[in-house]
Parts: sequence; C-alpha cells; structure tokens
Amino acid sequence: MPASPSDEIAPPPSSGSRAQDDYLEQILKLIEEKGYARVVDVARNLGIAQASVTNMIQRLDADNMVVYEKYRGVVLTEEGERIARAITRRHESLATFLRLFDLDEATIHEDVEGMEHHVSPATLAAFQALTAELDRQPALLRRVKERMEETTS
Repeated sequence: MPASPSDEIAPPPSSGSRAQDDYLEQILKLIEEKGYARVVDVARNLGIAQASVTNMIQRLDADNMVVYEKYRGVVLTEEGERIARAITRRHESLATFLRLFDLDEATIHEDVEGMEHHVSPATLAAFQALTAELDRQPALLRRVKERMEETTS
C-alpha cells in the first residue's frame, strides 16, 4: 500500500544550506566547549577567512538562526540551536557507526561531513538501529568486519 503524504518521514532539521548547517554546528560546538563563539574562532575552526565568516553569520542573523553583535560574539537562537543539535546528533550517529569498523578518524570525518547533510531520518534510524545491534552482538560485528576484509583484499 503506498504511503500517504502524512505517512512520509519529515526531512531532518536543517537551515536549508549545507554551509549554514556547518556554521551552526561549529557555533554550538564552540559554545559548548568555551561558553561563547566568536567570528575568529569559527573562522579558525572552519579554515575560512574571517570576512567570509562575518558575512555568513550576518545572513544567519537575518534568518533568525543566531544573534550577532559585532565585537561581542554569536549566540544561537532557539531555532538555530534546534538545527545545530540535530546536525550534531546526525554527525555523532554516523561517526559512531563508522567507528565500529575501525576506520581511521580522518576517513570517518571526511565521510560523515559528506553524509550528515543528506541522510534522511529513515536512513539515520537504520544506521542507529544497526549500530545498536552490532554493539550488542560482537560476533556479528566480527563477521561483518571479516566480510569487509574479503571484499577489500
């Protein structure tokens, strides 16, 4: 039986832009680590020029995702924080799944950055369920890793 529109899974919370999502995620990370987020810190962590960061933060401010006061810093609005936390949860879920397979952190980081903005709620739920099962069943995880070795040999 085909799903009705009301049965569809809602898209993951997002600002609508991968770049904006990255900024929101980084601002949340800085606030959690340091208690505040400044343009200079966001620029350094993202490897982007301060002027570019200022421009994006001003757009986020105009979109009511952050409150920005020049020379003072950046604070997430309720909506900005909701989106940032959703992005962070997706990021952590995907990274946890990939770590099960002993991939190196650089590969995990690169892959998660590519996937986290595009994964649907249904696919994320599949990753989370599979992660939980593989955690509970070490023998199954071992067999999966062996299968991986066979296909990469």
